[in-house]
Amino acid sequence: MDLIPFKKKTLTRTQFEQLADVPPEEEWLANITNLKTRRAYKEDVREFIGFTGLNDYMGLRSVVRSHIISWRKDMERRGLAPSSIRRKLSALSSLFDYLCERNAVTGNPVDGVKRPMTIGNEGSTPALGTVQARKLLEAPAADTLKGVRDRAILATLLYHGMRREELCGLRVKDLHSRQGVMHFRVKGKRSKIRFIPVNAAAQRMIEDYLALTGHRGDVENALFRPVANNRTGRLDRHLDPNSVYQNIVRKYGRETGLSAEVVGLCAHSLRATAATNALSHDADIAKVQEWLGHANVSTTRLYDRRKSKPEDSPTFRVKY
Repeated sequence: MDLIPFKKKTLTRTQFEQLADVPPEEEWLANITNLKTRRAYKEDVREFIGFTGLNDYMGLRSVVRSHIISWRKDMERRGLAPSSIRRKLSALSSLFDYLCERNAVTGNPVDGVKRPMTIGNEGSTPALGTVQARKLLEAPAADTLKGVRDRAILATLLYHGMRREELCGLRVKDLHSRQGVMHFRVKGKRSKIRFIPVNAAAQRMIEDYLALTGHRGDVENALFRPVANNRTGRLDRHLDPNSVYQNIVRKYGRETGLSAEVVGLCAHSLRATAATNALSHDADIAKVQEWLGHANVSTTRLYDRRKSKPEDSPTFRVKY
């Protein structure tokens, strides 16, 4: 069959040949859509290349299992956390799987390399108790725009288990009715869309915030916006995820004393709190997995602390 050329050319011949010569190692990296994952994996592979003394990606094709084991031992000697070592080995394994798929190597040298065990079956992110969550939620002032906005943001995180990046990406139109119930349309990792019913208490706080700002009708733009912008003056933009931690979670954590009570309190703690609370109140773990946007239920299980409730500890059975 004859090939019919497009009327409008998008690539020059030189560009076409250059793309055809892209090494599979660079293809693998470019194919990772999540920016944070891509950045972390790139740094992990770069670290391995530096450890082995290779000059570039092409040298990876001569790597064998003993090189991987030697790197793992070096990371253990340097005192890296087991979770960090596992992630770095996973990054390298992902790359070699891709090279195998492209027939650039004959096997994955990471296969069979033992990875350090994680400590326990729980995640390391601390979750708040019910009283602590309520204390944080009530911390923002009720008579200022920032306070009303921050309370709505904390409610969105604590009642719906969103990642802070997901919260910051919400547009006004992403808060809408489905089958008579208000839902969030959330764009998660790998651009997957999920719909989360809105908690009634959180909805009231969000509606109070929108009534105060008056941007309820600006459906295409950000739901949660800055209350001030000294640099450009523009307020019709999305919040930066880091500001959610620095100016909201961290700020109120310190003001309420929760940062001292809960070691490692961070924005992700609110997601862990929502998941732990839902599971503790008998939510189905498969539903929680879908609710959180987890690709694998094993990740959701890290938030399942029903078997380790403090009140069930033998500590409280000891009597003298």
